[in-house]
Amino acid sequence: MESIQFYDTTLRDGTQGEKINFTANDKLKVALRLDSLGIHYIEGGWPGASSKDWEFFQLAAGQPFNNAKLTAFGSTHKHGIRPEEDRQLNAIIESRVTVGTIFGKSWDLHVEKILDVSLEDNLAMIHDSVAYLKENDLEVHYDAEHFFDGYKDNPEYAAKSVAAAARAGADAVVLCDTNGGSLPHEIEQIVGEIRRTIDEAAGRPIRIGIHCHNDANLAVANSIAAVRAGASILQGTINGYGERCGNADLISLIPIMKLKMGYKDCISDENLANLQRVSLFVSETANMTPVNSRPFTGKSAFAHKGGVHVHAIMKEPRAYEHINPELVGNRRRVLVSDMGGRSNVEYKAKELGIRLDRAGSSQIISEIKRMEQDGYQFDVADGSFRIIMEKLSNQFKPHFELESFRVTIEKDKDQPAHSHAMIKINVDGEEEITAAEGSGPVSALDNALRKALYHVYADILDPVHLVDFKVRVIEGREGTAARVRVLIETRDEESIWSTIGVSEDIIEASWQALSDSFQYKLAKIKGGPENGEAYASADAPGNEPGKTQ
Repeated sequence: MESIQFYDTTLRDGTQGEKINFTANDKLKVALRLDSLGIHYIEGGWPGASSKDWEFFQLAAGQPFNNAKLTAFGSTHKHGIRPEEDRQLNAIIESRVTVGTIFGKSWDLHVEKILDVSLEDNLAMIHDSVAYLKENDLEVHYDAEHFFDGYKDNPEYAAKSVAAAARAGADAVVLCDTNGGSLPHEIEQIVGEIRRTIDEAAGRPIRIGIHCHNDANLAVANSIAAVRAGASILQGTINGYGERCGNADLISLIPIMKLKMGYKDCISDENLANLQRVSLFVSETANMTPVNSRPFTGKSAFAHKGGVHVHAIMKEPRAYEHINPELVGNRRRVLVSDMGGRSNVEYKAKELGIRLDRAGSSQIISEIKRMEQDGYQFDVADGSFRIIMEKLSNQFKPHFELESFRVTIEKDKDQPAHSHAMIKINVDGEEEITAAEGSGPVSALDNALRKALYHVYADILDPVHLVDFKVRVIEGREGTAARVRVLIETRDEESIWSTIGVSEDIIEASWQALSDSFQYKLAKIKGGPENGEAYASADAPGNEPGKTQ
């Protein structure tokens, strides 16, 4: 069984996704985190086409990479000039990397109608570009752009294009499903057919790579199909970021290869357990909200809501989980709602270290059903359930208490509205009164609360910031008097959590969710009221916190 290597292109192909943008320093931080994960190749960008990418390679040159080979990207040389005169090829060499990856055309449609050169000239450009990089002592990967579409239209020419790269000395030929429209059985068949052609052209066995886009939602499946046919280098991005619908998601491919396909040595057990942290780190750096339903590492990936499911996993987790969530750094979550029963409540109490008797769990179930009738959703605010259980079992001790708050909004004729908030809270027996401005009433409340807490909890609250704010009208028939549900998402350097508030007044509901977010963070760091370890252990990245009443 040939070893599997992972080739990450988050910093190049991933940045072509909508709303994805990294500074050069961001790219360096992500590259170092990918290296620590055990990724084999990290494609840092296109130094011949982007000044920011060139800056990244200059920064990266002074950094040690312990596991990964840093890779620079470019294209075959321009038509009509020699490879040694091509700015992009020379930029790869001058970027001081050990691996160069270039793409070229495999689809005759692109050659004749997009590139506007002859079929023979395109083959020469592929061959000479690869050969030039090899002459400069680089490991060379050749990305055959649009290979599968080209092979389906004109298999003879597509085969010639990759053979040209192999004859020139390419260390790996990467077959690209650039439009993302191929199906797994097509990928497996074509990779199997082309392997011999590539090896014969090279005069030696040559590594095959696969690069899939997700336009048909099959990028991961197509990558698996390619591995079954002999591909051993898997290109993809963290969280599947990329152009249009994205690329193959390495966050799924890595555990699939190790845990499902039998490639035990593709990543260490220790690094696999950091997979969720890396996923969250990259989403945070890219300023993208994590997808809860992301397989393996999403906070909903091992969440159980139905009472039948929870009853089963209490006896045998394998009954409803395809892997142990801790293998990828995730954790099992039991959601509590009116769909759940006593098993859900008792499981959560045990998980959080809260002592409940049978009467106590019945009381909690009744209270949950009542509150969900009022509009609360505890399956999206797991920590709310923690606070409720602590309150109902007389174990809740807040880290601050609200005395009062006042919010005012000013609107001048020609100026945007300004919000001001004044808060009076009690912290450890001391009264704190602060005021602050903000871009809106919730922002002003957030700023005022931070000021009031900072002199006691500055180190704890510095990395905390809000990342999402959602408002839903629960029942619209009451018009402006309808109850609203506010869900606030907050994150720090390593975790993300959600809190909830419900009221007829949107500001009051917002305050409930906002204050709960801070209560949760402080309890997590300082320890829970009766069992500090419960808060610490429950804060696997992606966990959700609670609200106070």
